[in-house]
Amino acid sequence: MPGLFRFPLYLDFVLPTMDMEPWGWNGCACTPATDTETMEELMTRPKQSLRSITAQNLYALQLLTDVRLSPDGRHVVYGVQRVDKKTQKKYANLWIAPTDGSGERQFTQGDQTDASPRWSPDGRSLAFLSSRKEGESAQVYVINADGGEARRLTDLKGDISSLTWSPDGRNLLLEFTQKDQEVIDREADEQKKKLGVVSRHYTRLFYRGDGQGWLGHERTHLWAINVARGRAKQLTSGSVCDEYNASWSPDGRSIVFCSNRREDPDLEPDLIDLYVMPAAGGAMKLIKAPRGPKGTPVFSPDGSRICYVGARDPNEWWQNVELWVVPTDGKGDARSVTRPYDISLTCSTLNDVGGGIEMPPVWSADGNVLYFQISEHGSTKLMGIAVDEGTLYTVIDTPGSVGTFTVDDRQRMMAYFLGTMTDPGQIWVRDMDTGDARQLTHLNRVLLSQIDLGKVEEVWFKARDGHDLQGWIMTPPGFDPKKKYPSILEIHGGPQDQYGNLFMHEFYFLAAGGYVVYFSNPRGGTGYGEEHEKAIWGGWGTVDFDDLMDWTDLVEKKSYIDRRRMGVTGGSYGGYMTNWIIGHTHRFAAAATQRSVSNLISMWGTSDLNWVFQLPHGGKSPQESIDVLWDRSPVKYLGNATTPTMVLHNEMDFRCAIEQGQQVFTALKVNRVPSEFVVFPEEPHGLSRVGRTDRRIDRLNSIRRWMDTYLKPVSTKPAKGAETCKASK
Repeated sequence: MPGLFRFPLYLDFVLPTMDMEPWGWNGCACTPATDTETMEELMTRPKQSLRSITAQNLYALQLLTDVRLSPDGRHVVYGVQRVDKKTQKKYANLWIAPTDGSGERQFTQGDQTDASPRWSPDGRSLAFLSSRKEGESAQVYVINADGGEARRLTDLKGDISSLTWSPDGRNLLLEFTQKDQEVIDREADEQKKKLGVVSRHYTRLFYRGDGQGWLGHERTHLWAINVARGRAKQLTSGSVCDEYNASWSPDGRSIVFCSNRREDPDLEPDLIDLYVMPAAGGAMKLIKAPRGPKGTPVFSPDGSRICYVGARDPNEWWQNVELWVVPTDGKGDARSVTRPYDISLTCSTLNDVGGGIEMPPVWSADGNVLYFQISEHGSTKLMGIAVDEGTLYTVIDTPGSVGTFTVDDRQRMMAYFLGTMTDPGQIWVRDMDTGDARQLTHLNRVLLSQIDLGKVEEVWFKARDGHDLQGWIMTPPGFDPKKKYPSILEIHGGPQDQYGNLFMHEFYFLAAGGYVVYFSNPRGGTGYGEEHEKAIWGGWGTVDFDDLMDWTDLVEKKSYIDRRRMGVTGGSYGGYMTNWIIGHTHRFAAAATQRSVSNLISMWGTSDLNWVFQLPHGGKSPQESIDVLWDRSPVKYLGNATTPTMVLHNEMDFRCAIEQGQQVFTALKVNRVPSEFVVFPEEPHGLSRVGRTDRRIDRLNSIRRWMDTYLKPVSTKPAKGAETCKASK
């Protein structure tokens, strides 16, 4: 798993083709709305004749995939993905919009996936990845920026994960993982292809990847593609190490990249180093820097320095991700320029309909300032810091999530993704001199203008020990504070993530069913400093449980909450906490645990990241600390559970293997607790965000049906296979 230097249960699904679907798709090219009315203005419209959001609206949402500003600052290229409802296949095309707001146009056509658009340095061409044949890996294409036919540059057998233009525009740098020769041979032989894999043999520790399946034996290496001739040249090689997060020096003569070159990187995954090598390939030079995780290195404009992101120490996931600068010539020490500030360079605000992408830091043209994202207090902000003076300032702090951001050559204009609580995401442009910003796209304007999402209230409160915590209460459409409502506590995954100011379709869907939905950021997550994140290191189910119960206490006291009809749900680490909760309290009348962790002993070795999950729980294997892992395992306490619980898990979840959910379901059934097991075939850990759309819809409907069964005043028919005993209060 190249490039990972933190291993939360839920890794950001930063894919070139997220689950992004246009409203009203019926097989014709979608046309984004261009009205200038903002989403916030739409949300304040009179509520008469508006309808509630539905699960089926997942087919209707338009969502951005990427945002890239042209070198002259006059155009933005971006992607919009659609779903063919009949086949459930997803297609994506590129669009171009002038930054003067004069209207966008669809740039590529057809039933394929076009992704990762990149402007050439002169702005005359665009390179992008596209899978234009059924079953074929995405290849590199180049097209004139004025339009025309795209020219295919590559015929590579494998996965291209990144592409970057050289400063002179003559070459493209790729991060590429070849298919194993055995796979290539099998696919070339129709009989062998029909029979499929006979067996798999592994000697490495990380042999599966969630969302990737069973890994091949080839590693990720750097390749250069000559744009004029399409000639491919492999720059790095090796059977043990990967190279990734590569970028060019300003003069195009060198490439900097990350690599873990230990004897067995899977045993020391955080020991990542920076290397510089000639652009044509050759000897690698190690850049001296502290031991520990590193990522996204970028040369300064004059090439004298390299910035990168990383933590202070290996295997300490709770530490802030800091911004570092190191001399390129090795004649000085690396230093963290953000160390004096308790901030972390992450893009960890969660949602379920595509979101922000974590970007490399960006140097100012004079090399004096670095721009970067941080996640803080429920938002992902864009910050700047004076590299030598250390002065930190905020560039964009709109409540929401700043994703992809790019600047023009003169750094007079910035284009960026911004998603908010009421808007899945739009492109904004900003004048870097004046700070003036305006919205460039208006995706989903028509759809959301027809929907009453309800209202959301932000709440700051004190935990029992005085720690400051943040949460949000979402009330349903047509809310009447004089009435009593059932409620659902949502718990985020990670745990190194945060909920906050970003559109969550699931929350609005549950609220549309007549529920008050409330969510918060208990200790253990990002966005509130190192001590907040460190609080559960070695102790899941301790102060995080207390924080969630304190939050529930606060909401329960609201006059409109029916304390007898409270539900709880969460996925991944949120599923762990849901399992923990039903084993430690009977206050909830219904629960839905999703893609959860239940047994830390069996989690060790069955997850795609197998042994590293010992790190947050004392750092020792089950052979050394089985009692510690068992004490922190929710399944140990499920004998106490009485809460009717739906267990949802994905068949191809390699992060939290399905056996984790099976143990929960079995324990509940044996103890005669009303329960139902829902299994989604073929789906990875991230079903709720990137899964097949009909399965995402079934997941949402299943959860709400379960909650309706046990939380509505007049129960609906119990779920198939669920006992009808009365829920505990």
